Amino acid sequence: MNIRLKKSLLILGACATLNLFSQGMLPAQNKVQNKVKQQAKEVLEVKPGSITDGAIVEISPEDELHPGYTSLFNGEDLTGWKVPEGDNGHWKVENGVIDYDAQSEAKGEKHLWSEKEYGDFILSMEWRIKETTGLYKVPIVLADGSELKDANGKVITVELPNADSGIYLRGTSKAQVNIWCWPIGSGEVYSYRRNQSVAPEVRAGVTPKVNADNPVGEWNKFIIIMVKDRLTVILNNKMVLENAQLPDVPEKGPIALQHHGGKTKDGTFSPASSLMQFRNIYIKELD
Repeated sequence: MNIRLKKSLLILGACATLNLFSQGMLPAQNKVQNKVKQQAKEVLEVKPGSITDGAIVEISPEDELHPGYTSLFNGEDLTGWKVPEGDNGHWKVENGVIDYDAQSEAKGEKHLWSEKEYGDFILSMEWRIKETTGLYKVPIVLADGSELKDANGKVITVELPNADSGIYLRGTSKAQVNIWCWPIGSGEVYSYRRNQSVAPEVRAGVTPKVNADNPVGEWNKFIIIMVKDRLTVILNNKMVLENAQLPDVPEKGPIALQHHGGKTKDGTFSPASSLMQFRNIYIKELD
């Protein structure tokens, strides 16, 4: 028997029995009554099922954390997302998560975009890097957004295991909240930090205040808040960006899960490929 159906029948049976006891329609045998009450209590406490107004409602622990939010991922398929044309199944759902193997066969853009556009919002989501894909020359990003240089003005890099993805906001790759393995940590906005034409305070503002990433293979949680041209990013309960300004960011646009890298001609992954998984994606519109 289906586990969910079996649980439902147990719950309904226990509730019916308790109801009969309460109406005096069954013998008030204390031992039996107490045993039934205890069994009913144990069944009713089983998660994720709960009883509301006599109906059985499936509520996951993550749903309970998001009153007033809309789920952007149903855990079963990619409804609500635009799969790149010609992708051939590389963006897929496995075991209740969005899984990506960095090998989309789409001829054009390979990112996974939401069907709906958003302006001001709070976005809550979990992500994990499945594995790194080789050594990547990583710069040492300083607190002001600049990169460490040697005496001759050349950027210093260190080779580190890496992977690379991110979350595109308001329909543009320029407003990308990065996911990677750099020492500066995930959450930075690369295009703004590297843009020498914007003010120094803008570049510093989009540089993470702390590396809050969990180790590769473990789940992380973003809370991303967009209000007008201001971005706040909380990663694993630590604020990495605080009210950072994104000048000229579009007022509205879809959200994307980023493709990056892929396999080279010799069949190996290029460094910093996006071997990623995403789950528990919720959004609350603030407009």
